[in-house]
Amino acid sequence: MQNSATIDAPKPMAAAASAAQQPTPALRRYTTAGLMEDQREIEIEHAGRIYRLRITQLNKLILTA
Repeated sequence: MQNSATIDAPKPMAAAASAAQQPTPALRRYTTAGLMEDQREIEIEHAGRIYRLRITQLNKLILTA
């Protein structure tokens, strides 16, 4: 019979640590000037739905369905 103190238990932290060491892929960055061109509002289709991205008078972005 083995002593329970000598049995190696799984180490979930080891898997998390190795995943944290892998570099994350760079995110794509878009400018509103590139997306909007000369418009203040555009439509974006996602999963069969249409969303509107709008630049407000205070120069904020609002995304609505």
